[in-house]
Amino acid sequence: MDLNQDDLSAPHSMGTTIIGVTYNGGVVLGADSRTSTGVYVANRASDKITQLTDNVYVCRSGSAADSQIVSDYVRYFLHQHTIQLGQPATVKVAANLVRLISYGNKNMLQTGLIVGGWDKYEGGKIYGIPLGGTLIEQPFAIGGSGSSYLYGFFDQAWKEGMTKDEAEQLVVKAVSLAIARDGASGGVVRTVIINSEGVTRNFYPGDKLPLWHEELEPQNSLLDILNTTSPEPMNM
Repeated sequence: MDLNQDDLSAPHSMGTTIIGVTYNGGVVLGADSRTSTGVYVANRASDKITQLTDNVYVCRSGSAADSQIVSDYVRYFLHQHTIQLGQPATVKVAANLVRLISYGNKNMLQTGLIVGGWDKYEGGKIYGIPLGGTLIEQPFAIGGSGSSYLYGFFDQAWKEGMTKDEAEQLVVKAVSLAIARDGASGGVVRTVIINSEGVTRNFYPGDKLPLWHEELEPQNSLLDILNTTSPEPMNM
């Protein structure tokens, strides 16, 4: 594949599949790990789930630079907010800060975000902040280029009152489905579980994900795919 200069100098973008799901007791966030520059994969194991406070995280999609600067500003403001109030910020406060910055700079930012977390007032909450800075509270949210392949799946698979394990299995299955279909999503799957007990991070490498749609099994080398027996010499 030929790479021209435009491909190599393109902004870093997280083509991305990001997901947030509520369950009975908390939330599960999930994302793939592929970051691209044009058609070139700049980072195959990036972490798109960023901590804002001890109890609130954000999933980032779109421009990597834009999503990182929004997360940095929100983390700073929430730190100030926590010091002033003497208690952790709620998920709604964090989501509204993300919305405020995203909407105020909507003509310059190219990022879609999902804020999820748990607080003692409202429990587990998921908020979607797509391009333009709209704030939408949802029982589940999906974003990024891979989300196009998942709307029908979530309409069928999501249900109220799921357990923690059911919710995480749903997220991992959905991200692996998107990776199978979407060329801009790939790598590994990372999940973050947030509830009253704290935060749990899990990691699912690519060779442990289910295969879909006649995908090839992961190989350590191209040679592994070839026949291991040596070919017979040609007869002259």
